Amino acid sequence: MNTRKQDFLSTIDILQDLAPQEVDQLDRQVTMSTCDAGRVFYTPNETGEALFLLKKGRVQLYRLSPEGKKLVVAVLEPGMIFGEMSLIGQGMHNTFAEAIDECTLCVMSRPDVERLIHDKPQVALRFMEAMALRLKASERKLEDLAFKGIPARLAGLLLELAPTDGVEIIGFTHQDLAERIGTYRETTTQVLNSFKENGWIEIGRKHIQLLNTEALSNITL
Repeated sequence: MNTRKQDFLSTIDILQDLAPQEVDQLDRQVTMSTCDAGRVFYTPNETGEALFLLKKGRVQLYRLSPEGKKLVVAVLEPGMIFGEMSLIGQGMHNTFAEAIDECTLCVMSRPDVERLIHDKPQVALRFMEAMALRLKASERKLEDLAFKGIPARLAGLLLELAPTDGVEIIGFTHQDLAERIGTYRETTTQVLNSFKENGWIEIGRKHIQLLNTEALSNITL
């Protein structure tokens, strides 16, 4: 387990400036845990400050409106970090973290992160780069919500979710898609059906096949 943890830590972007012996020292400060799919392991009520490094699986960060409507603000893939804003006093802004798949997480405490940044200023620069990318993605999402209609947002999401080696999207319900674009499941289903009627997609259970990516791209403009 320790060797696998060290190998993983050495691949994290914010830690790429560390020497092997420094990664070995960091390994002793980091705890690793697993999380079942569907488990919400971070809530706005959490008082602990920690940095999470996602080793395996996917995590969604979301917020809830006063009416209980869910908006997914980010979906994190292996190798990404989150919780960094709480380490600089910003908190996670009423954000929940939920495991989409079974996940493996490495967790660093605030004191350990502060020590690392003090000893290795390059790591602080990597943190800034990571936060800038997160902010850019958030601004793009906000822009889409403000200026694009639901069909354009949904078409853009389908193109984003499609794997690079194909046009088949697997594992997402209509509710999942609705939460990613900030709307209701019923509205998402209506738009998907219109895409199907146009011959742009084919729909199955947790399965969407893109038949006309050019048409979908055109409505995102």
